[in-house]
Amino acid sequence: MLSNIFNWRVICITIVIFGITLYGLISFMLANGVTKAEREPFAHFPEEYSLEFQDVEFQTRGNNTTLKGWFIQSPNETHSLIFVHGLNNNRAGDEALDLASRLSKEGFSILMFDLRGHGTSDDGRVSGGYFEQNDLLGAFDFLVQRGVDSNRIGVVGFSLGAAISLLTASKEPDIRAVVSDTTYADISDLIVQEVDRTTSLPRWIIPIFKPGSILVANLMYKIKIDELVPEKSVGDIKYPILFIHGMEDTRIPFNHSARVHAKAHPDSDIWIVPNVDHIDSFLTYPDEYTDRLIRYFRNQLEYP
Repeated sequence: MLSNIFNWRVICITIVIFGITLYGLISFMLANGVTKAEREPFAHFPEEYSLEFQDVEFQTRGNNTTLKGWFIQSPNETHSLIFVHGLNNNRAGDEALDLASRLSKEGFSILMFDLRGHGTSDDGRVSGGYFEQNDLLGAFDFLVQRGVDSNRIGVVGFSLGAAISLLTASKEPDIRAVVSDTTYADISDLIVQEVDRTTSLPRWIIPIFKPGSILVANLMYKIKIDELVPEKSVGDIKYPILFIHGMEDTRIPFNHSARVHAKAHPDSDIWIVPNVDHIDSFLTYPDEYTDRLIRYFRNQLEYP
């Protein structure tokens, strides 16, 4: 009798240990999978738009990761803008050079760069915007070190880049203007969706591993998921923001931008664009998109 009880206890303990080990292993695999990026080739180059540009490189703020990009000098410069691309993209993605060309004609110089682990920049772990904030700060420092007046520097972020822009601006008061095209409100809301997109696990089981994946991201990669919440941090930005989001976006539903806008400076504006999917607002309405950015930055930044 005692022998049978002992055997059952051993079996139960073994099952528990196996379950914990399996849970930890799968959580690690999921966290590792969503912290890597794919390097996409450039779809376009500045020469296609007859743009005067320089190949540039600079360091992220606070460490020695080298980032590479293009600085497009406007012939009648009044402001400088930093473009921040999205996940698995690069500086030339999503018709960014077309937008840069239009803005350059209006007096905006543009710094386009690749985030860590993307394009031709150095390797680096993707972190949903946690480490990438230092990438944007490095780009900002680069412009200031070139002699650009910080009062005339604005940021345009796309998708993950939009969230990075908001999170960074909430900590760096010298960033004076942000256009957020398709931000998330809270990255934890997207974890299940991103794991479903990047793995073959059944969608119904993924939420079970969400807490473990968040814990692994923190313990192993020092990524603090609970700090990637633009919906909260935007309250620290003391000026109006321009939000843009496609109404038909299934990757990041438009209610994410609506949530962040609701917590932003009361004079912030939001353009929910009908019949538009993920970061396709410029592609669908290029003239109106460009005009909205020009008006916003000229109103928000010091104008000569």
